[in-house]
Amino acid sequence: MSLAFLLALPASAVAAPDCSQASAVYADRDGAYELRFAPINSDAAAANNRFKLKVLKTPIELDGYVMPSDDPERSIGILMFKCPGGDVTGADLDACTVWRGAVYGANAKGEIDNLQPEAAAAAENVLLPGLGPAIRHSQIWGNDKATVAPWDVLAFKGCAK
Repeated sequence: MSLAFLLALPASAVAAPDCSQASAVYADRDGAYELRFAPINSDAAAANNRFKLKVLKTPIELDGYVMPSDDPERSIGILMFKCPGGDVTGADLDACTVWRGAVYGANAKGEIDNLQPEAAAAAENVLLPGLGPAIRHSQIWGNDKATVAPWDVLAFKGCAK
């Protein structure tokens, strides 16, 4: 293909390559956060997605999981910082949880739905309602930590290989 032919194609035809949700990488509009999905690698896992949220320009990295729930059907996410391993109590989990809530995927038309499982095509945008305020009121906020609260929408940035 010639470069002229590629330049003549509509922008959507040369958009990001096909990418599964398990390999998708997202960024906030201020360039302060990166959300990177990774495969769970377990058929027995209760979660249908896992991800890391990196606060750029700091060593802070949070662990996240997305799980299906019923009645009503929702993709529910949890974002944690420095949780203890092994058997933990509810109080232990609450102490290290930074954010918890519904997780939505949005397509290029702005249509919103539950975030799909890791094998599905990556969403154009990921919505984590209330993420910014939750970070501002958490243990990762302050000097030498997060100083920019992210928007609740993170846009597709690329596909990890």
